[in-house]
This record gives sequence, structure tokens and C-alpha cells, in this order.
Amino acid sequence: MSTGHVALVGGGPAPSELITVRGRELLTAADVVVADRLGPRGLLDELGADVEVVEVGKEPGRQSATQDEINELLVDRVRAGRRVVRLKGGDPYVLGRGGEEREHCRAHGVDVEVVPGITSASAVPAAAGIPLTHRGLARGFTVITGHEDLDVVPRSAQHTLVILMGVSTLPRVSRQLMADGHDPETPVGVVESGGTEAQRVTLGRLHSIAETAAQRQVANPAVIVVGQVVTLADDWTDETTGATTPPRPASDTKDGHRP
Repeated sequence: MSTGHVALVGGGPAPSELITVRGRELLTAADVVVADRLGPRGLLDELGADVEVVEVGKEPGRQSATQDEINELLVDRVRAGRRVVRLKGGDPYVLGRGGEEREHCRAHGVDVEVVPGITSASAVPAAAGIPLTHRGLARGFTVITGHEDLDVVPRSAQHTLVILMGVSTLPRVSRQLMADGHDPETPVGVVESGGTEAQRVTLGRLHSIAETAAQRQVANPAVIVVGQVVTLADDWTDETTGATTPPRPASDTKDGHRP
């Protein structure tokens, strides 16, 4: 059995200080860090010069490592006796494929430690003043990606829907939700770069949010919240129908994404 070790570490959303104490301990002791594009990138700047950093994050328009390649990379480095941290944004087990990576490692005799992280599904809305549950407004919530089928989403007005990686599919998602019986007047919030200095919030209603987001050139990373809890957002007013702050200048984006 190799003396190497893999830790699946949830780094939380972008602010570096939101990683857990255990996650930071493992990073400090790591020989290899396999890093995603999203998440606390500032933590990489704190690593020693002798730490190997392998970038495997998916980025629009660029070739990235496949999941199979990432799985093999983890096993390969451990078999060389290295202490490996797989640094993920958010939580490894919330739409992060952490379960797949753990299964692959264990199938190859590799020990795995899982360190939970703060998921962007709750942290990013919270940064904009939006709770996922609130007495009288929502008793539960569902988290999906913008690429998932929406048939399983509850239609109750007392339920919050959180959509990750959904900017490009927002027009289709909003149309489907309305076709499935969701009220077109349902409040919607889109929080870009939550918790960072670049945070921006776009507020509106289900029937018009896709158009508003397009006008404002909303870009990933962003979390979309659908439900009455959005009315608790810091910038919400009863008259809210769209943007609450000026659109981003066109020079700040390229092909719909931040440079």
C-alpha cells in the first residue's frame, strides 16, 4: 500500500477565508494540489514553491482535463508517495463529482479523506441577503445545475430553487419552469461572483429574468435563485422588474465570460 494520501477538500466559494481549518491544514502539508478553476484561488498563492499545482478546471472555450484523467492523476500521484489535495470550489459532494473521485481512488487501494466545504449554493445567495429557507416564504430548497431536467422540481410557492452553472441555459430553464406551472411573477435573483469585490446581483421575475440577464451581460460564475425568498435580497423592492445597478461595460467581457 502506498504511503500517499488523497484529500478531497471543499474550499468553499471564492473568498479564501471560508475554507475549513482542516482543509487549510491539509493544503499546508500537500505535495500536490489538483485545483479547479472556481473556488478560493487565493489559497494557491500561499503554497510553497515546491508544491506541484495541477490545473484541471473546466473553462469555456478551452480544453480541460476529463474526469477520467483527473481520477487517474490522483491515483498516479499517490502511488508516487505524494500527499495530494484535490481542491474544489464549494463542497466536493454538492455537484462536484467528489463521490466519483473517491470511488475511483478507493477502487485502486488509495486512502481518501473528505473535507466538506461551504457550498456556493447557499453561500452565494447569503452574500446577497437571500436565505434559502425563511418562515412564511420557503420550507425547503432544491439544488440543480442548469443542464438538468426540471421535472423533479417542486412547484410549491413555499419552495426555493437554486441553479448552479445555469447562465447559458437561463432562457430555456425559465421557459420550462413556467410551462411546468411556476408563476411567471416568481422572484428571481442572479448573483455573480458572490462574496467577492466583483459581486453583482440581478433581480427580476421569472418571465423576464433571461432578457434582463442578457441585457446586463451576466456571466459565470453565478448562482440563480428562484423563489419568494429573493424578495429578502438586499436590493429588492416591490417595484423590482430587472436590473438594480448599471450594466457592465462591454469591454469587461469576452464572449459572454470574464477574461
